[in-house]
Amino acid sequence: MTNHWIDIRNSDCILIMGSNAAENHPVSFKYVTQAQLNGAKVINVDPRFTRTSARADIYAPLRSGTDIAFLGGMIKYILDKKLYHEEYVAAYTNASFLVNKSFEFKDGLFAGYDSENKKYDKSKWGFQADEKGVPKMDRTLKDPRCVLQLLKKHFSRYDTNLVSQITGTPEKDITEIYKTYTATGERGKAGTIMYAMGWTQHTVGTQNIRTMAIIQLLLGNMGVAGGGVNALRGESNVQGSTDHCLLWHIWPGYLKTPRASNVSIEAYNKKWTPASSDPLSANWWGNYPKYSVSLLKSFFGGKASKDNDFGYEWLPKVDDGKAYSWLDLFDEMYKGTIKGFFAWGQNPACSGSNAGKNREAMKKLDWMVNVNLFDNETGSFWKGPGMNPSEIKTEVFMLPACVSVEKEGSITNSGRWMQWRYQGPKPKGNSKSDGDIIMEFGEKLKAVYKEGGKFPEPIANLKWDYMTDGLYDPHKVAKEINGYFLKDVTVKGKDFKKGTLVPSFAFLQADGSTSSANWLYCNSYTEKGNMSARRSQKDAPNEIGLYPGFSWCWPVNRRIIYNRASVDLKGQPWDETDWVVRFVGKEENGKYVSKRWIGDVPDGGWYPMQNPDGSAREDSKHAFIMRKHGHAQIFGPGRADGPFPEHYEPLECPIEKNLMNPQRVNPTAPVFGTDADAYATCDPKFPFVATTYRVVEHWQTGLMTRPQPWLMELQPQVFVEMSEQLAKMRAIKNGERVMVSSARGSLECTAIVTKRFQPFKIGGNIVHQVGLPWHYGWRWPESGTEDSANLLTPPTGDPNTRIPETKAFMVNVAKI
Repeated sequence: MTNHWIDIRNSDCILIMGSNAAENHPVSFKYVTQAQLNGAKVINVDPRFTRTSARADIYAPLRSGTDIAFLGGMIKYILDKKLYHEEYVAAYTNASFLVNKSFEFKDGLFAGYDSENKKYDKSKWGFQADEKGVPKMDRTLKDPRCVLQLLKKHFSRYDTNLVSQITGTPEKDITEIYKTYTATGERGKAGTIMYAMGWTQHTVGTQNIRTMAIIQLLLGNMGVAGGGVNALRGESNVQGSTDHCLLWHIWPGYLKTPRASNVSIEAYNKKWTPASSDPLSANWWGNYPKYSVSLLKSFFGGKASKDNDFGYEWLPKVDDGKAYSWLDLFDEMYKGTIKGFFAWGQNPACSGSNAGKNREAMKKLDWMVNVNLFDNETGSFWKGPGMNPSEIKTEVFMLPACVSVEKEGSITNSGRWMQWRYQGPKPKGNSKSDGDIIMEFGEKLKAVYKEGGKFPEPIANLKWDYMTDGLYDPHKVAKEINGYFLKDVTVKGKDFKKGTLVPSFAFLQADGSTSSANWLYCNSYTEKGNMSARRSQKDAPNEIGLYPGFSWCWPVNRRIIYNRASVDLKGQPWDETDWVVRFVGKEENGKYVSKRWIGDVPDGGWYPMQNPDGSAREDSKHAFIMRKHGHAQIFGPGRADGPFPEHYEPLECPIEKNLMNPQRVNPTAPVFGTDADAYATCDPKFPFVATTYRVVEHWQTGLMTRPQPWLMELQPQVFVEMSEQLAKMRAIKNGERVMVSSARGSLECTAIVTKRFQPFKIGGNIVHQVGLPWHYGWRWPESGTEDSANLLTPPTGDPNTRIPETKAFMVNVAKI
């Protein structure tokens, strides 16, 4: 989230799309209700009429996988009617940047496409620069090569009629939603988006979010109260786990995983540290070496020195150009190249796309360790449906982990709030906390490597002192994450003693004198104490729900990121009522002569861009400090599939032709070619669009909920929802058992015939859609007749994140 849960109540219009917040985030939905009571409009766009739809002021249906067409039409609407916040767009976004003449878009492809390798040469998407290397700009936004004019040209095709033909959304609903939401571009108004995996789990998932980010930038909704782009995470600590590098391609704090070509720490830092020639760009990632070296010092402590590249050589490197994501790992496992597997707090036999392939892949392992609360379909895959235990060599070990309330530590919620939780009951039986399990595991590895072994340095030199009285100590780890001064130093005119906690990431150094296991969390546990354990009920002076003394929020307790875009160039709020920050420095003769911001922690404490008399200041910085050029990116030249979003059909879709352009699917989407991978597009055997989702009665793959009889009574069986029209066509009655099949597998379900789904009219043809929850598996209930909807989902995903496309694929539904 750019903003946070409480801030949603400040919004004038809330678009809920790609999520079902009322059902999947019910407690947080109270802030949506508060906004409604204050006069806000709630819009819900979803293939299915959900509990969120029932609470919305405006609801519209949309075929799964067509979000970019819908949102692209809104961009055209904003530009055609000049509803964008012109001063904001010109000053704070790259709308004014001039793009190289090598960039073009033709026949559904951007310049630089390599059809053989299915990738783009992004150098074709660069900006024109002056002699100093600073991008050329036209702040009037009139130059035909400026980003805003190219954006107009790109989305000129997205008229409401064509959008309706692609999405199946009635044109009158499209127009009403565009009119309602774009009204938030007025000064003093704000609109926000609440999205979840209904947007991310597509072959265009990243670009779905990019499209909405463009809308928010055009309307001036970024950095303001009640605005932003807000991701609703699927668990209480998904945000925290991402921050601390749960994903393969990042180190903690979103540093990059080193590539094989990054042969030294110097080469690594040079590769990933952006350089800007613009003196007004803060270019905060220019501090990259401070964060990477501090991380290595956290990993290896005193063993890491300048002489050994701070231990950089001891860390694994990934091969250049190779992906190690979920889809790729199970593909390699299926091919037999992976011999061992830790399944830690997950259930890939049910949660992974093309789950049948995952189950077959685990047969080819030598060993697997299943760390979880209870046995699950992954730990017992060898005795599941279609398995012959006598033919499976995989040795499975079960390490019982305790539940969250049985351990102490922090979680970081969707809004980036790090909150400390205390232990309730003690772990039951022989279960242990994840911290205790991994500490013991690390100690045993260290003991084994004392006896020898290939390349022992990474384990032997690893700093591993996070226990107190023989138990994992979350406070020691929290302090390590924050970071220490490792010797007596003077930084920014302040003296610090060796062993004291670093007060914030602005004090981290690249010379090995500081440590921090995650620079973003530097400021979370300081000499003042555990910031995440604070519980003050006092709001900030602007009284917009920031509550700066409650918990702690990264970065540096800033509750709304890019908040300097919430003010004009003179530092005064666009919104005088729900202001986030404002500049109140002393003024003399039309000039600011002292610095002072109030409200939220400002996104950089520099002077505003202009003095009160309108003269420019040279000691200021652009508002979007994490961007190399200091401007928000309407034109995003770093994405794998294009600098502008473009509508492509899902890899499996019901139509033979993309109505928007000649390129049917995302040309950079990954596909896999084993005998366990199959795809179906416009195949009469699989005529219906399908999607997966959650229900409130179950949790994830159901490991904590399916064994509970009271919850199973509420939702006892995997089901498939379908329209009354589809049920009639297939002679299916409500409650009957049916078979849902895709190119990859089949699933027996209970039919729910409902008005919540309605047929779509797509390009003049009727298209039906169905939906299935993914919480089930064969392990519970004991009948063994229920299983995972992911047996049906396709092995493809987004080319940027490689998240699987489980929200749009093709199936058949038939009576049993």
